[in-house]
Amino acid sequence: MAKKNYPLYETTVFRDFRVMVENVAEKYPDRPAVRFKKNPRKPEITEITFTQMKNDVRDLGTASVALGCRGAQVSIIGESSYEWIITYFSLMASGAVTVPIDKELPAPDMQSIIVSSESSVVFYSKVAEEKIMQMELPAVRAYVCMTPDAEPDIENAYRINDLIADGGKRYEEGDRSYYEYEIDPDRLASIVFTSGTTGKGKGVMLSTTNIVTDMTQGMYNFAITDNTLGVLPPHHTFCSTVLFVGHLSQGACIYISAGLKYIMNELKEVRPTHLVLVPLFVETFYKRIWANAEKQGKADALRKLIKVSNGMRKVGIDMRKKLFASVLAAFGGKLEFIICGGAALNQDIIDTFDGIGVTILNGYGITECAPLISCNRNKLQKPGSVGTPIIGEEIKILDPDEKGEGEICVKGTNVMLGYFNNPEATAEAFTEDGFFRTGDYGKLDEDGWVYITGRKKNLIIFSNGKNVYPEEIETEISRVPGVNEVVVYAGESKSDPSKEVIVAEIYPDFDYLREHGVPEEEVNSYFEKNVKEINTRMVSYKTVGKVKIRHEEFVKNTSKKIVRFKIDKTIE
Repeated sequence: MAKKNYPLYETTVFRDFRVMVENVAEKYPDRPAVRFKKNPRKPEITEITFTQMKNDVRDLGTASVALGCRGAQVSIIGESSYEWIITYFSLMASGAVTVPIDKELPAPDMQSIIVSSESSVVFYSKVAEEKIMQMELPAVRAYVCMTPDAEPDIENAYRINDLIADGGKRYEEGDRSYYEYEIDPDRLASIVFTSGTTGKGKGVMLSTTNIVTDMTQGMYNFAITDNTLGVLPPHHTFCSTVLFVGHLSQGACIYISAGLKYIMNELKEVRPTHLVLVPLFVETFYKRIWANAEKQGKADALRKLIKVSNGMRKVGIDMRKKLFASVLAAFGGKLEFIICGGAALNQDIIDTFDGIGVTILNGYGITECAPLISCNRNKLQKPGSVGTPIIGEEIKILDPDEKGEGEICVKGTNVMLGYFNNPEATAEAFTEDGFFRTGDYGKLDEDGWVYITGRKKNLIIFSNGKNVYPEEIETEISRVPGVNEVVVYAGESKSDPSKEVIVAEIYPDFDYLREHGVPEEEVNSYFEKNVKEINTRMVSYKTVGKVKIRHEEFVKNTSKKIVRFKIDKTIE
């Protein structure tokens, strides 16, 4: 860990989205803001400068005002694209209330959000059009297809390129509606529906101030580079706030991925210097590193080389870029660090990436906080911690136990206005002194660093008063070779309701186990043996009493988090 007085980085301060877009275009007029391929199978890359982005946002904003979007709720449905970005920016800068929606949701769920958010206009890409055409949306009066040059199948739908052209013409003829509108940064600006792993999601109401200050005060914590690859879904605040707002406001260039199947090739082609990812991506990359090493018969050699390299670093010799050049080549060869958030990440993975020369800045965020709360820093990290709070953030632990652990509560300008049309849930979400209750359990150390213990709704509470955080046990079991996914919970016995037992349900990597001499009929005993060994390191009330093997992966929401409430917890 580096010295405690590690300085804050420079950042760009702005009041609202319109100011942000104008400022960065003035500072970097000819620098590429967004890069992408119109056809991922062809080599041609399209580049959009900050000046062009500013003009497109202004023109689309002018047209959206004429369309009646100002003051209205406007749903945005689609994949990450340049068009998604300028739609979001222009609506946020011209007085609309954006409602980002996951394109992967089933049509009924999508319809529910559009209706419950009271959206009257829908911007969509062609990938969502078929679902939209299945819906009954009597309150929606206008549709805009965001896929450029595509012909909409929805009757009377506008095309985004036509709107941009129309807005540009209006601006040239003297329409200043985009600029003349005075933005109130504290009014409702966006409704983001949570994905809900333990039940139905809620509409989080965010203001411009929530989103803007989350980045203007958050970006002091780490130094981003000017070249990243965007792979996250845009409806998630980790993407829309941290990647789009946080990076473009600083003048960084985002190459937008064409999709999951292209990522490994894009990494080599784009050669990003940093990435913004959720743990699932990092875990996949981690598994790929070791799978390739195993395949080449070099896994043991890689482990030894990491150990030797770590020893050299302790005496001031850092040779990681040279020693692990062949491993880093899979990520383009220039990757310096990964900003990771959204769920817990195993420290072993963080240590492995650090060992080969890629720093992982593990952070903590939640949609209700727009989302960033804390993050480790480029040259200042603590193992097991999710970092220090962003500037101006107050964090307290509610009702701490003897270990100092309790519910993490947050107060700051990034904390939501409340839940849309849900005053009861809003009231429950705040303490009497105005702190937002995150629902996460954790602690603060003497230096104010944040540590996550587990999720309040996942907490196992036994009749003897003992509390068990399943995430703690899951972390240990996930280290067992051959574990793809694991969920720990309290089993519910049909025959004896009073029976209390901790269950570890495991989705194995059957291919890995078979290749390493564990046939399918021995998988259960293999994991029982390993879990029994883990139990010896646990206090008695945290020991796993039953291992359950599943043959298909757990159901996940569209943020790729396991949906725990859909797990059958009955045991014999």
